[in-house]
Amino acid sequence: MSLQTLIFTPLLLLFITIHSHALLDPSNQKFAPCKGSVRAAYWPSGDDLSPSSIDTNYYTHIYYAFIQQDPQFFHLSVTESEKKWIPQFINGLRHRYPPVKTLLSIGGGGSNSTAFSLMASTQHNRQVFINSTIHVARQFGFDGLDLDWEFPENEVDMSNLGILFREWHQAITLEAQACRKPRLLLTAAVYYASTIKLIGNGPRTYPVQAIRDYLDWASPMCFDYHGTWDNFTGFNAALYDPNSNISTRYGIGSWIGAGVPGHKLVMGLPLYGRAWALQDPNVHGVGAEAVGEATDTDGTMDYDEILVFNKENGATVVYDDVAVAFYSYAGTTWIGYDDGASIKRKVQFARAWSLKGYFFWALGKDKDWSISRQASNAWGH
Repeated sequence: MSLQTLIFTPLLLLFITIHSHALLDPSNQKFAPCKGSVRAAYWPSGDDLSPSSIDTNYYTHIYYAFIQQDPQFFHLSVTESEKKWIPQFINGLRHRYPPVKTLLSIGGGGSNSTAFSLMASTQHNRQVFINSTIHVARQFGFDGLDLDWEFPENEVDMSNLGILFREWHQAITLEAQACRKPRLLLTAAVYYASTIKLIGNGPRTYPVQAIRDYLDWASPMCFDYHGTWDNFTGFNAALYDPNSNISTRYGIGSWIGAGVPGHKLVMGLPLYGRAWALQDPNVHGVGAEAVGEATDTDGTMDYDEILVFNKENGATVVYDDVAVAFYSYAGTTWIGYDDGASIKRKVQFARAWSLKGYFFWALGKDKDWSISRQASNAWGH
């Protein structure tokens, strides 16, 4: 049964809806914002949005995305591009009020996973990498370091990742003591669930104890659940999915169930959607057959672009109260995305579960700070 069918059979969903609303309604929860909570976002280097124009009223931490490691020698590669964009990023944010912390993010979706595996595999390689990250972070004035390894391929990689976190934490602690400076933050972007099952060659589980002991927080990437790699439409970031474990509720629950406390988790939220070309424009529900990416897109659309598309094409907009997500359709184009109402409820979910905070991918995709503002207001200060 498709989600579209479920939307119009409320009796079947009575339990799910009541349960969903109970978790999301702050009045039903006993919680307080986590001390040192995080409202974060990634800034893709070279984006049209100037760092100096970022409204820091809505954020506490901003990530520079991304710098890469040398795939052979494992130190960070500070290219001519980085020499241009990093100072612009740091200087643009240095004197903003309210102030924000800045983190240097290493890797990203387009990075070399094999190079990360080789780096993490020996003590020497790890030490070269760690020393380089500390040097570059201090050289440019970052407040922290973030690893975005997408993704460890097997249990050996996961074990080595845990060793990397331990040695990295030891190194930044000693460096801070020696230099009499505040310790650099250490964070990592991770898969939406604690065990990677849907991609690669078999299940492998993150080093939970090392994450709990050595990271300031881990950031589950709670998006990219469905895209044009599927031949059917689906939500990019469903909070709930009664038909599968591909949901934020399941992912965050798996992290907490594995032993990472909520105050060590920062939940990912998307400022973009996924766009398909429908096989039949008259069949346009969730799970409708699709024939690839929508015309004139690469399968993704930024939030501000989605608003323009919906207006210019007179798109039909549907809110799915089960998934806590939106979709729109016009002609053969179908887009699954988040708007202010769904983001607000997801942030309320993060608060109700006593998470440390949330982050967005990515700055420059919002519309006049609309979603950023609603998320920040839902979180509280």
